[in-house]
Amino acid sequence: MDILWAPWRMEYIKSPRKHTSACVFCEKLHDNRDRENLLLHRSSHTFVIMNPFPYNNGHLMVLPNDHVADMNKLSDEGLLDFIKTTRYCLDCLQSSMMPEGFNTGINFGKVAGAGLGEHMHLHIVPRWAGDASFITVIGETRVIPEHVTRTYDLLAEIFRSHSPI
Repeated sequence: MDILWAPWRMEYIKSPRKHTSACVFCEKLHDNRDRENLLLHRSSHTFVIMNPFPYNNGHLMVLPNDHVADMNKLSDEGLLDFIKTTRYCLDCLQSSMMPEGFNTGINFGKVAGAGLGEHMHLHIVPRWAGDASFITVIGETRVIPEHVTRTYDLLAEIFRSHSPI
């Protein structure tokens, strides 16, 4: 029998569950506990958080500050800030983690956003050759080599030291 140790999952398993109709993204934006919420960056129209259940190390989400379901609801300034913030994230990830590529995708609507369709968000997933390997395809298991809070601390420093593009 193969054993895959994932001790960081215990934090999630033991965490209390909130049963609320409020938007989890809006709650994180308005809460002042950025590290606990994995919030890395705030701009005039957009914010950046880490995915607490990443597909890969450095998995970020870019979100508009406004609670909107799709791009058609953003102002021109909000849309420009959203795209510029995405570019800023790519620059920060490239300089800190040196990925060989990225996957990006914007979630619109409930079926596309893991049940969080009321607040559009863009995923950025850094990629390296061999990062998916066989274990994801055959073993239906993903290996994340670094704890998400350690990655947060690294990226928070990078985001503080890099000027937005």
